[in-house]
Amino acid sequence: MSRILGFIGAVAVTTAFGSTVALAQPQGSGYYAATPAEAPAKTSIITRDTMWKFRDGAFTASKAPERDMVLCQLVAQRVGKLTSFTAGGQALDADSLAKCNAKAAN
Repeated sequence: MSRILGFIGAVAVTTAFGSTVALAQPQGSGYYAATPAEAPAKTSIITRDTMWKFRDGAFTASKAPERDMVLCQLVAQRVGKLTSFTAGGQALDADSLAKCNAKAAN
């Protein structure tokens, strides 16, 4: 019985901690962030099945099944050249960003 209560307590602490972490994240944050070089004409776009929202100077989106480079290129095709692209907190290096921007809309 005490084992079950200990497990329930651990789950409750984990759930409470998980909720706290979720609340601590900034509103509009996402796994991806794409910063366009110019102000976008639209504040939301869809790339394949991924919804992107423009807030605070960047398009953000939740994690998607496509590779990071593919998503970067899809966003660049919709909004034009990007000054940065971040996936999971890791920014693309200059060479990768140049490759992404090669697909940018004119």
